Amino acid sequence: MASIPHTRHHRIEVMGTVVTLDLYGDEPLERPEVDAAIDEARAVLERADRVFSTWRADSPMSRLRRGEIALGEAPSEVADVLDGCREAKELSGGWFDPWAMPGGVDPTGYVKGWAGARALAVLRVAGVTGAMVNAAGDIASFGGVSANPFRIGIVRPDAPGSLACVVTLRDAIATSGDYQRGPHLINPFSGEAATRVASASVTGPDLALADALATALAVGGDEVLARIERIEGYEALAIGADGSRSRTADFALADVLNRDGSRARSAS
Repeated sequence: MASIPHTRHHRIEVMGTVVTLDLYGDEPLERPEVDAAIDEARAVLERADRVFSTWRADSPMSRLRRGEIALGEAPSEVADVLDGCREAKELSGGWFDPWAMPGGVDPTGYVKGWAGARALAVLRVAGVTGAMVNAAGDIASFGGVSANPFRIGIVRPDAPGSLACVVTLRDAIATSGDYQRGPHLINPFSGEAATRVASASVTGPDLALADALATALAVGGDEVLARIERIEGYEALAIGADGSRSRTADFALADVLNRDGSRARSAS
C-alpha cells in the first residue's frame, strides 16, 4: 500500500488574486528550510506585485508607463520581463503584444506566469518531491505526488462548474479566456476586446511564455494554434463557445469528458 505523502498548503493574496503553494514530500515538511523557501516564494510574488502592478500608482511599471522614469531607471527585472514579452510577441505573430494595450505597455499577461515560475524555483529544496504554484489557474510545477505526475482539470467555458478534460501536468499550464471575467482580452490589431475561442490552454516548460501564448491563442484562434505547434516543448488546447475543441498533436490529455461529465476516451 502506497504511503500518504506529507503536504503543505499556503494561500497568498497578491497581484489582485490568490496564489496557492502546494508542496509534497515523502518525509515531513515542517522543517526550517521548507519554511524559509515558502517565505522566499512569498517575497518573490510580493516583489513582482510592487514592481509590475499597473493598479499601483507608485510601482515602477506605472511610473514607466507615465513616462516619469526611463527603462534604465527601473529595477532590472523590468527589462528582463519586457525582453520576454518581445519574444512572446514574435512567437505569437503579434497576437500577444503588451505595447498595443490601452494606457501604454502592459506586461500583465506575462508577469503573472513569470512571477509564478520564479516562486516555484525557490521551492526546490531537499525533501520536497513535488510542488505547484497556482496563480489563479496558471500553474507552475515540478515533480508529483508519490512518483505520480500531477493531473489538473480544465473547466468547460459554458459550464465552469464542470470539467472539459483532465491534463497530465508537465512543468506548467496557463489558461486564458473571457468566460469568467467577460470581455477583457484585447485584440492587438484592432484595439478591441475580442476573442476567437472561449478557453485557451497552453503547456510548456516556462509558465511566463505559456501564459502569454494562452492569451494570444484566446484572441488569435487557429492562427496562433498553428504557431504553437511549431514551438518546441509547448502544446495547446482551444475550446470554442460551442464546445468544439482543437489541439496540438502532443497536448497531454489524460481524460476527455463528455458534456455530462462522463469519460469520452482516454489518452496518454
